[in-house]
Amino acid sequence: MSDDANAHDKSALAIDKSALALDQAALAPYLEAHIPGFAGLGAIEKFKSGQSNPTYFLTAASGRYVLRAKPPGQLLKSAHQVDREFRVMQALAGTAVPVPAMLHLSGEDSPIGRMFYVMEFLDGRIFWDPSLPEASGNEERAAIYDAMNATLAALHGVDVEAAGLRDFGKPGNYFERQFARWTSQYHASETGTVSDMDRVIAWLETHMPADDGRVSLVHGDYRLDNMIFAAGEPKVLAVLDWELSTLGHPFSDLAYQCMQWRLPHASGFRGLGGIDRATLGLPSEEAYVDAYCRRRGLAGIGNWSFFLAFSFFRLAAICQGVYRRALDGNASNPEKARTYGEAVKLLAGLAVRLIDKNT
Repeated sequence: MSDDANAHDKSALAIDKSALALDQAALAPYLEAHIPGFAGLGAIEKFKSGQSNPTYFLTAASGRYVLRAKPPGQLLKSAHQVDREFRVMQALAGTAVPVPAMLHLSGEDSPIGRMFYVMEFLDGRIFWDPSLPEASGNEERAAIYDAMNATLAALHGVDVEAAGLRDFGKPGNYFERQFARWTSQYHASETGTVSDMDRVIAWLETHMPADDGRVSLVHGDYRLDNMIFAAGEPKVLAVLDWELSTLGHPFSDLAYQCMQWRLPHASGFRGLGGIDRATLGLPSEEAYVDAYCRRRGLAGIGNWSFFLAFSFFRLAAICQGVYRRALDGNASNPEKARTYGEAVKLLAGLAVRLIDKNT
């Protein structure tokens, strides 16, 4: 399911009439005072896609910009940390990981009443369908996936010390920390019993791997539609939506992305499940993992079933949070958010199927 951080896709624009609309008269002088060269704010349009952090397209005399803000209302602890997004993208400037230029981070006392940041607008392509129907052919489809793979490998090779991100995560077993966090978040957002989810939580707790010492910067939501590609070539212009980024285990990103191969295409997730990937020139999950391992100098990845099951669980917990916000009236796109309740059941069911197959 798409997130609002995919907001650079102009086709997703819609003028917002709700409580999420921004006060242009108050915002304009603030931006002129805090962003060098900013002048003449002419229009604010809210991207209609997404749930997590409402995102807006700004048109000004000085150019085009993107503003990403916390949502209004009561928020779960540690969620919607737009300041973390700003920090990590600012730190990645000049590395092998492409990101938009960060222009300004506000405080909570901003003119819109909540924290936001402004970044440059990048005019490129966002692929919402992982089968890439808009690609020129099999060669371009294969190249797009390879570019995505190369960017992930580059991300996990970032020197976090040199980037000033040594304190961007906590020490210890990443999967234990994440399991505790998302189990807590899931229960805090729970709206009813999902037996498959309870079973997955119990299985993960008893199959937690020992810490192998691997630590890298991880994106946390690495997928095709969180990237901007150049208009005329299979080149990654930027990786977006870093809200869930931290220092953690690199295999978490890889497994999270590889869920795409297993999620049904005929669902809100628009995965690759049920697609004839070979005919379209798309890599298999095994080939994609092998390419990543070659780039990272790895012989292979053991315990793959755990990493995948954990990814299904984590995404299900995230979806549950979105669903709960929809019920509470705080979602950026309430109508769409309600479909996330069914997504929790789908994801938990896929995880159970994986567990049963590999037990």
